[in-house]
Amino acid sequence: MKAFQVLFMLLLTAAAADGQSFHPGKCPQPPVQEDFNVTRYMGTWYEIEKLPAVFERGKCNQATYSLLADGTVKVHNSELVLNGKINSIEGVAKVKNSSQPAILAVSFFKGVPDSPYWVLDTDYQSYSLVYSCSDVFGLFHVDYAWILARTRVLTEDVISQLHDEMASAGVNLNRLTVSNQTGCDQTTGMK
Repeated sequence: MKAFQVLFMLLLTAAAADGQSFHPGKCPQPPVQEDFNVTRYMGTWYEIEKLPAVFERGKCNQATYSLLADGTVKVHNSELVLNGKINSIEGVAKVKNSSQPAILAVSFFKGVPDSPYWVLDTDYQSYSLVYSCSDVFGLFHVDYAWILARTRVLTEDVISQLHDEMASAGVNLNRLTVSNQTGCDQTTGMK
C-alpha cells in the first residue's frame, strides 16, 4: 500500500508540474543526426520553440557551447527574467558513445543524473532540433524538445520541416510554445 501511495504522489506531482510534458510508458528512441560533428555545433544557439520546461521562465533563451580541452563541452544557458535580470547556468556535456556523437549527456549539478541531449537534426549554420527524454520508474516519461537557431528568428519553411521531424519522433506539436526573442539585443549580456 505504501508503494502505491508513493506512486500516486509522484503521478500527482507530475500532473501538477507547470507545463511539463509527461507521457505513459518509456521514452521513444528517435533517430539522431548521422555523422554529427560536435566541433561544428559549437557557438551560440537561440531558442525558437520548445516544449514547456519548468526550468525556463524567461525570454531571450540562448545556449552557448564551447569545446573544452578534454573533449567535453561547456554549456552556458541564459535567459532574461521578468525583473530584468539575467538568469544563467553552466554545465558540461559529453558524448556518451563515440559511435553516436549526436547523443550527449549534460550535467549541471554534481550528484544529479545527467540529462539527455539528442541532436535529431542540424545544418550547423542555421537550425538545430534537440530532444531530451527521461524515464520515470519505467511507468512514464517526461520529454523536452527545442528548435534552436543561430539567429533569433528562423524561417517558417525551416520551422515547418522541423515540426514534421518532431512529429515523426513522437513529439506532441500541440504542446510547443514559441519562445520570445524580442528586445534581447538591447539587454546587456544577451548578445
